[in-house]
Amino acid sequence: MFPLYFLYDQWPVLILRVALGIIFIAHGWPKLRDLKRNAKNFDAMGFRPGALFGTMAALLEFFGGIALIVGLLVGAFSALFALEFAVILIWRWAKRSPLVGGWEFDLLILAAVIALFALGGGAFSLDRILLGVL
Repeated sequence: MFPLYFLYDQWPVLILRVALGIIFIAHGWPKLRDLKRNAKNFDAMGFRPGALFGTMAALLEFFGGIALIVGLLVGAFSALFALEFAVILIWRWAKRSPLVGGWEFDLLILAAVIALFALGGGAFSLDRILLGVL
């Protein structure tokens, strides 16, 4: 029915990886730039010690975003992001945040990283080149 589809079936994985990577870098860089302020923000949200959890989130988001863009260890980073966003969603639900204007973006990211975990890095990834895995 769509004979040319199979020529392009790996492009969506690349597009998803790059889009998520850009989002994670954009959110991780400000955290990395000012780790003291980030630690205070995490403390204020109830994630103590804020220096530990804030630094872990900053490093994961910035360097994990880069890894997703180039397709390096996509499964491992997707699992870590899924864990991070599961915690975020639980925290938002506990705070009774509304869906709209609250946690809809976090839910979408969780679904996207779960999809990447299942799909792997795809044909256009360092995982494929270096490790021989999709």
